[in-house]
Amino acid sequence: MTTARPASSRRSRTRANGDGTVYQRRDGRWEAAGYVLAPGNTRKRVRVYGTTRKDAMTKLTEKIAASNRGLPVAAADSTVSAYLAYWLDGVAVHHLRENTHTRYAASIRLHINPGLGVKKLARLTARDVRTFLDGLRTACQCCAQDRDFVRRSCCTIGQCCGKRLSPLTVTYVHAVLKSALEHAVREDELPRNVARNVKTAIPRPRRFQPLTAAEARQLLQAANGDRLHALYELALRTGLRKGELLGLHWEDLDLDGGTASIHRSLQRTRSQGLTVLNTKTLASERRIALPTECISSLKTHQERQQEERQAAGTGWTDNGLVFTTPKGKPLDPTNLTRRFRRLLSSARLRTIRFHDLRHSTATLLLEQGVDLVVIKELLGHAHIGVTAGVYAHVRLQRQAIDTLGHVLGPTDTPDDPPTTTVVR
Repeated sequence: MTTARPASSRRSRTRANGDGTVYQRRDGRWEAAGYVLAPGNTRKRVRVYGTTRKDAMTKLTEKIAASNRGLPVAAADSTVSAYLAYWLDGVAVHHLRENTHTRYAASIRLHINPGLGVKKLARLTARDVRTFLDGLRTACQCCAQDRDFVRRSCCTIGQCCGKRLSPLTVTYVHAVLKSALEHAVREDELPRNVARNVKTAIPRPRRFQPLTAAEARQLLQAANGDRLHALYELALRTGLRKGELLGLHWEDLDLDGGTASIHRSLQRTRSQGLTVLNTKTLASERRIALPTECISSLKTHQERQQEERQAAGTGWTDNGLVFTTPKGKPLDPTNLTRRFRRLLSSARLRTIRFHDLRHSTATLLLEQGVDLVVIKELLGHAHIGVTAGVYAHVRLQRQAIDTLGHVLGPTDTPDDPPTTTVVR
């Protein structure tokens, strides 16, 4: 004879309307199901799974909470385009920086949706992804996106320019697709990430040629009379990124102690324009020692800025930034790039990117025997593997070349000065 359960026990197991149901399957897993908002302003019953009852209910609660906020939950029977829209605006937007989110959206709008958008998410195969990527590599982008339709030139008149995507861009588009499908796997919408099964060739890294010691001295000499001399001095002697330099505040500097705290970066975003954000990664937040030359140039720059503040009067914008326009406004990174190119021209130096000053700092330090760990901390790399992968071979090449030079060179003449090292 069975004993009836107490009424209180039965009531404790009763769930409110809309909370969904949860039960244990025969295979031992827990399954939770409930109705959520789907694309097209419809309601759809979804199922999630977990190793424990709490795990399954947590997943279902997250989906219902997103549905209550008006975010449709894309299911596996939706199209790739619909799922990417959900993922981009409902998931990725919460953990990506705005500029990264903008680049993701552009990759989806320009490349992924035209190539794969109409396919069903559940029926997407590795062959579909491989065919799509092969098409990106070979298709002329002017033809694919009708770029010349308005001006009626080039491709629209039968003279295809053959403007194709770079291997780096194709790899980036592939990475965006993999990230979106990986989230679908985590939400139990897909059994596996088919984009991960497609291997793409690793694009050849961009070659850069850092400044030699003589060229670096020539650059600093040419910048001696420039109002941003302190900025170029900092860039070349500390390896700070462009955004870190432009986002530097006077309160971040301890000129008496000779240190600087790096924890902000100036970026241009679509919604806010020029704005100061946190550094890209946690490892980028660091305290660095300032060389004596930088301290001297910063003090001179501070005096010049005070004179500019007085000359501007009420037109001065007080934001605490170290490097500003003559009116106190933030410096646009694009304008700094233009100024840097003019400086290279006046110094009669070859054209390099502003970021190559950072590479020059690391290369020159390595050639002087500074340890990789010290350079990693100075540059703010997240892992020493990044530093070693980019710069470690510089020292090995220098040691090998110097060793051969001692063997082949005459013993009574000094060694030739080191040649420029080409870094990949």
